[in-house]
Amino acid sequence: MNTESNFTVAERFLRYVTIDTQSDPESPTCPSTEKQKNLGRLLVQELQEIGITDAELDEHGYVYATIPSNTDKDVPVICFCSHMDTSPDCSGEGVKPIIHHDYQGQDIVLPDDNSVVLKYREHPDLKNQKGNDIITASGTTLLGADNKAGLAEIMDAAYQLVNHPEIKHGKIRILFTPDEEIGRGVEKADLQKLGADFGYTMDGESRGHIENETFSADGAKLIINGISAHPGFAKGNMQSAIKIAGKIIAALPFELSPEGTEDKEGFVHPVSVSGHAEQAVIDFIIRDFQDERLADYANIIRRIAAGVVKGFPGASFELQIKEQYRNMKKVLDQHPQIVEYGIEAIKRAGMTPHLQSIRGGTDGSRLSFMGLPCPNIFAGEHAFHGKQEWVSIQDMQKAVETILQLVQIWEEKAE
Repeated sequence: MNTESNFTVAERFLRYVTIDTQSDPESPTCPSTEKQKNLGRLLVQELQEIGITDAELDEHGYVYATIPSNTDKDVPVICFCSHMDTSPDCSGEGVKPIIHHDYQGQDIVLPDDNSVVLKYREHPDLKNQKGNDIITASGTTLLGADNKAGLAEIMDAAYQLVNHPEIKHGKIRILFTPDEEIGRGVEKADLQKLGADFGYTMDGESRGHIENETFSADGAKLIINGISAHPGFAKGNMQSAIKIAGKIIAALPFELSPEGTEDKEGFVHPVSVSGHAEQAVIDFIIRDFQDERLADYANIIRRIAAGVVKGFPGASFELQIKEQYRNMKKVLDQHPQIVEYGIEAIKRAGMTPHLQSIRGGTDGSRLSFMGLPCPNIFAGEHAFHGKQEWVSIQDMQKAVETILQLVQIWEEKAE
């Protein structure tokens, strides 16, 4: 089979990124924004046009679809998953994708804001892109490669599989999720309905990478109770919760900050502050690859808060911890063939595999602990959550090839 001349991944990607699907962490609904369903409806329509008749969008914004088995072998049901939402950190409205053809190592200045520049020396993977076609946004929005590259790759793979029945594979399930960027991507996913044995998220970065380990993650909410008083009569009375919050944030150790850590080092990160003199709230995310370190980090917050509040008579605080997700390696190590087949697929697609950890999480983290072991495969996305986000067409095509090789490997290994 030769897909070189009929890849559809780039045209799909260019279409998907123009649909605003930004999620909202403050919204209690699922999906958190109704506009995510606009993309979901388009994906269902395209799946049905391909010939996948059971494609559907449910009330919570999840897309489910099936590619039936075309082999007599008893092959495990494999799911491919990507998320439809984009990050709340940067606007996803009015995305104007630009293709930079035949990239030759130059800095790329984005036309709608000349201060936004993809500098060759600041994006290490650009050195692997010479001769490729790079897609960026125009400088005023993110691109949405995280994770619309993954959506387009799964969609193109589905198109190839339906149109090339000579590629033997078992039953394949497709799952597209909302709200991954706000940590709620699989809260309403119906795994019984999905009916898959194993899965792969297509949500990774560089070509050839596969990831079997994520951070373990907790959220921490520090509630500071101060004493409010009329500012004209505040002497000896007011204990400002806002000022207490500021002192606590200032006391956080740099070596436990995201900007002060790398590789396997965890962090404590204040992501939002709100409040007034009487009460202020600091929301933290706590991350480490070892579960037990999360409690240590929570205790650091608690000790710092206690030390600061001691200097404000009458003030108090409360620390609330909420589990978010856990390191998926614990689950994946029980099913080593999932990662092994992923590595083999990358090799067969002509790349050198790189097995690594993610300094973050994916839907696969939660899915693994919900009963669907699910490592993460590269989608080609880079510099996500910001205006410099980019992806190359050739990397997306390699991701499609990897999916096609992967389903064949599962079929070959079955009996």
